[in-house]
Parts: sequence; C-alpha cells; structure tokens
Amino acid sequence: MTRIIVLGASGAMGKHVAQQAVDAGHEVSVMVRTPSKLPASWRDKVKVHKADITTLSANQLGALLGGDDVVINTAGLVSDGDRFVTLVAHIVSGLETIEPANRPVAWFMAGAGLLDIGDTRRRGLELPLIKKTYWPHGENFKRLEASTLDFRLLCPGPMVEDAAVGLERLRVAIDRLPVQTPAAVKWLPDWLLVPIFASRVPEMIIPYADAAALMLNNLEPGNAMSRHRVGLALPVGMKGKKERWTARAP
Repeated sequence: MTRIIVLGASGAMGKHVAQQAVDAGHEVSVMVRTPSKLPASWRDKVKVHKADITTLSANQLGALLGGDDVVINTAGLVSDGDRFVTLVAHIVSGLETIEPANRPVAWFMAGAGLLDIGDTRRRGLELPLIKKTYWPHGENFKRLEASTLDFRLLCPGPMVEDAAVGLERLRVAIDRLPVQTPAAVKWLPDWLLVPIFASRVPEMIIPYADAAALMLNNLEPGNAMSRHRVGLALPVGMKGKKERWTARAP
C-alpha cells in the first residue's frame, strides 16, 4: 500500500486518479478547495485537506506533502498561462522544502506538445500557433529539470471520458511522441511540421482512465520514467475523437 496525495482531485483527471488509487487499496489523501465537489462514491474513503495551494507558503505545502510516498498533481490548466506556471513552480518549491531522503515521487501533467517530434529534437509547443497556448508546459518542464525531485511528467494528447483502452494496448514513449512521423520531418521548417503534428493528434486522444492508470502503475522511486516526459498513444490504427479539438489541442 502506497500513501498517495492527489492535488486537484475534484477535476476531471484528478477524480480518475483518486478513484483508481482508492480501488487499488492505496492510502489516499486529496487537497481541494471545495470538498463538496468530490464524488460521493469515494469521498469518505480518503483523507481530505481543504486548502487552496496558492495561499499556502512553500513550507506549509511541504509539511502537508511530506508524509506521503507519492504526490500526483492534476491541478491547474495550461490555458491559465502565467498562473499555471506559478502554480507548478510553487508546488515544486514546496516539495523542495522536504528533506531529500523523505521527498515523495511526484507526477505532473503536461501535454503531447512537450514531446520531441521524432528525431528532430523539436517540440510541438515550439511550433507556430501551438506555442501561443502551450508554452507554459515548457516553462514547467524547465522548473522541474532545475530541481532534484524524482518527478515524472505525463504528456498525453487531449483526454476524454471514454472507456479505458488498457495499458497493455497503449503505445508509451519516453521523451518523444509515441506515434510514427515521416523521416523527412527532420529537414522540414517549423511551419510545415504543424500539419504533420496536428495529423497525429487523434492517435493521442487518450481516456482519462488510461492516463490515470499509467501514473498509478509507475510509483516506484527512481524507475525508468523518473525525470522524464512520458507520451501515450492509442494502438496502431485507432484514433480518438474529441469535440472542438484544434491543431493547438495538445
């Protein structure tokens, strides 16, 4: 049994993480501003910290997180821009107040745009249009890399409330897109990479349940995902659907 605390547990992603963690028999805590928004199906099975992360000092936050083995942060939205960057930096600072030997493993969320495109060493969020919205993922990654935390950064495409596909069927990649791209992409200018990147997005539309399962199946300190970006894609030949996604969706 692992002691897990979920930040942002009342959100779409956080609810799946907390539910699966409870079902797996872990000792689960959550930190939310409004406990009444937690699903009744598991609300009484977790320890609830009613708090606004942004109002806590780094030391206060570290004191709350220091008693757990794993922190899974699902709080914040990339569309919040600077506020999202500030939130993640604050959580990292809170974790840094904990003695290194006692620091929990920490999962954070980003998007597929943060992953390398094939062998180009370029990322989707560096491309025209995409970077306009998704630049915060890059700033958050820089902050994590500058730390000594045992972090893992999940980088799915758009996520949906569909039935789980199953981890055994998903394509998983470390630091790069989990989908095939033409070998010629390494020679293409950025503006020509945009439509190629966008055409691969449907393969990376992942159910929340699968994204949650991947994190909960990788909780061990120092495992192969430690300090890496992790991409997820549907099985070859399968494409997901999400209403109103655009080339800027990841």
